[in-house]
Amino acid sequence: MAKSTIYAGLEIGTHKICVVVGEAKRDGAIKILGVGQAPSRGVRKGEIVDFDKVQTCLNDALVRAEDRSDVMIRNVFLGVTGAHIESLNNRGCHCLPEDQPEITEDDVEESKEIARNVAIPQQNVFLHSITRQYIVDGQEAVRQPIGREARTLEADYHIIHGVRGRIQNAIRCVREIPLEVEDVVFNPIAAAQVVLNREAKHQGALMLDFGAGTVDYVLYEDGMVTASGCVPLGGDHISQDIAQAFQMPHGRAERLKIDEGSTLFQDVPPDEMIRVEDDNGLHVTDVERAFLNEVIYLRTQEILTQVRARVDDHLGKLAAGIYITGGVSLTKGIDAVAKEVFGLKVTKAGSAPVSGVTATFENPQYSAPIGLIRYAQILDSEKPFLSPLSRLGRRMKELLH
Repeated sequence: MAKSTIYAGLEIGTHKICVVVGEAKRDGAIKILGVGQAPSRGVRKGEIVDFDKVQTCLNDALVRAEDRSDVMIRNVFLGVTGAHIESLNNRGCHCLPEDQPEITEDDVEESKEIARNVAIPQQNVFLHSITRQYIVDGQEAVRQPIGREARTLEADYHIIHGVRGRIQNAIRCVREIPLEVEDVVFNPIAAAQVVLNREAKHQGALMLDFGAGTVDYVLYEDGMVTASGCVPLGGDHISQDIAQAFQMPHGRAERLKIDEGSTLFQDVPPDEMIRVEDDNGLHVTDVERAFLNEVIYLRTQEILTQVRARVDDHLGKLAAGIYITGGVSLTKGIDAVAKEVFGLKVTKAGSAPVSGVTATFENPQYSAPIGLIRYAQILDSEKPFLSPLSRLGRRMKELLH
């Protein structure tokens, strides 16, 4: 599969496991050949807690993806998330030899290695080293330094790392299916490839992938990744609040949130009620719509405020504003809460239009798995701003040992 234009992306989410098969065409377009998904069990806050349950669900999603795409899947790009994943920016400065006037590829690699020589926790491993820019003799924003005359070369990288054992767990769970893992990708890095266009990245944008267990985020300034991370709160926490507030089972609270929920509560008449039924359609209780919406609003505001606390220093540089994707972005009024929290323009975004099975997959809950296809396509074209830390063999060895 690595040599062909067909890729498979796998997202193991808190609510669903999703496998997307896509064909990358020569003109850069992507055609989705098939999507298979299954309800997720054994995942908490984006991380695997029960191997057997996850593998059963993954098998279901895999079979469906293979049936719908007519492709035998053997390799996948695996999206990962979790509160253990962190990021930082770091520069590495390399001085060229006295007798060498021009920057060579070896100089670039040397500056990159120096930039990567940064202290991270002993139990962590590098996930991504994403080129932000090169600085040549003090001149910033250089994208292609090779061949330029210079004395010093600095590499400016956004480095993403996470706990080795947790990443290994995800890889081994997939390998036992058995599937080979082509690469491991932090979910928001993938999702941003189909949610944010080049203009938004250059203007400055914060993308939030608001899922059931986590909010993953990535922030761009001047076209460069500047911050990324994961807040371990999501739509499940909203459902838990509803279950506690109205003393009902979690499953019923989840359906109530999806079918009737909104963050808009202030203009709802206090006597407006919602009829709640059980699985058999029998009337169980009535709940106040205003109270339901207020519960949803308060938790949503709290989660978004936690994201803001992590990126507060950058908000003044985000001319394109906030982009919200992921399943929870479908909540009515969530854009109003985000505008209140961040004080910026807010766009609710699905994945970019792609051709293939159906337009359904432009739905925001598919942004990350479809983004994995785009990421694979970019990686194969070896554009420097998403080049991997090393080639595949060494990379898997780093992650698994």
